[in-house]
Amino acid sequence: MANTHTPHTPPSSELCAPDSAAPVRGGFTSTRFVLVEPSHPGNVGAAARALKTMGFSRLVLVAPRVPHVQSDPEAIAMASGADDVLAGAHIVPTLADALNGVSWSVALTARSREYGPPQLVPRAAAAHAREHAVHGEIALVFGNERTGLSNEDVERCSALAHIPANPAYSSLNLAQAVQVLAYELRLAYLGLGGGTGAPAGNGRGVEGQGAAAASLAQSDDIEGMYAHLEDALVALEFLDPANPKKLMSRLRRLFARSGLEREEVNIVRGIAKHILLKVKQPDDGTP
Repeated sequence: MANTHTPHTPPSSELCAPDSAAPVRGGFTSTRFVLVEPSHPGNVGAAARALKTMGFSRLVLVAPRVPHVQSDPEAIAMASGADDVLAGAHIVPTLADALNGVSWSVALTARSREYGPPQLVPRAAAAHAREHAVHGEIALVFGNERTGLSNEDVERCSALAHIPANPAYSSLNLAQAVQVLAYELRLAYLGLGGGTGAPAGNGRGVEGQGAAAASLAQSDDIEGMYAHLEDALVALEFLDPANPKKLMSRLRRLFARSGLEREEVNIVRGIAKHILLKVKQPDDGTP
């Protein structure tokens, strides 16, 4: 039977202190690889193999086409010895469930997006992941083999990553993309990644993120903030639900660039709460 529980949070003793040179071995247990609606059991098995070769084991499947894919013969054959990773895969119904408890996530995309979080190359994404994995749960999110990730899925993530393949033939198999990112993460977590440069779209830089990462808001808290803020903007008639004009998408992109901390989320929600209270107050006739 498929295990439908969200992966556990590793104890803090497994996490190493943030240091630009020291290994971050706890990252191997605090990193989830999320496959959204995978179609082919063979790709799920091959992804499990890719994870195990790089020292990872936490595979999360969002609504796979084959419900009991862990026991599918093709998946087991392609896992090729990574049967434990495949058997331990967690199945959840939505991406929101897969990201529950996650403080930082990156969506893998093969195409540029007009809206969405900042875009990184895999090595820069791995550097970000290294900083955040010291303090909590992170996730790498991969889309369906045919359609990739929806815009809604992308907007749930903290960053985008794009593998700069040959533009004349840039088609990567799902498991190959998982392998590339797992390799880059392994190098980063073991302190072997070398120079990564400053990731695009972030004013803090990788080295300046360590202290802030400890207090970053989790995905479900951020989604609650967006819903609360949207209600407030609708109440103000600043946002027309019938004609939103990508306003919330633009706000998501703005906040994603900053890396929201828990206290910042609470501030935004406090503002939204008071807007709603003011807008809904009955008119007492006072001029």
